[in-house]
Amino acid sequence: MTVTKLLRPALAAAFLASVTACGASSVPDVPVATPTGSGAVETHRSANPKPVTASVPDVIGGNAGRAQEQMSSELDMIFEDASGQGRPVDDPAEWKICNSQPGPNQQITDYPVVFGVMKVSESCEDTVPE
Repeated sequence: MTVTKLLRPALAAAFLASVTACGASSVPDVPVATPTGSGAVETHRSANPKPVTASVPDVIGGNAGRAQEQMSSELDMIFEDASGQGRPVDDPAEWKICNSQPGPNQQITDYPVVFGVMKVSESCEDTVPE
C-alpha cells in the first residue's frame, strides 16, 4: 500500500474540515467598549464561541515531502528535526514524519502544526522526547 493511499482518507477529512471551517471563525467576537473617563477599556467575549473543526491527519511514518505537497495549501505546518540535533529540514522529501503536535486526529487549536521528522534512513525510535 502506498503512502498516497494511506493519506487519502486523512487528507479528505482535513479538506472537509477546512471547507466547513471557512465560513466560521475560531476567534470569538470581542466587542470593545469605548473608554470611560478613567481610561479603562472593557472587553466582552461571546457566550457561544465557535469551535475549531479541523484536526491533524495521521501521517506518522509517511514521507514529509509528500505530506507537504498534499496538505500545504490546507494546513499551516512546519517540520522540525526530532533527533534533537537541530538540523535544518531543507528538503522534506528526505525526511519521514515521526510525530506531530497536536497528535494525529487531534483537534487543531493553534498554528502552526509541528511535525517532528527524522531522515528517511534513521529510526523514529531515536527521537528526543518532547
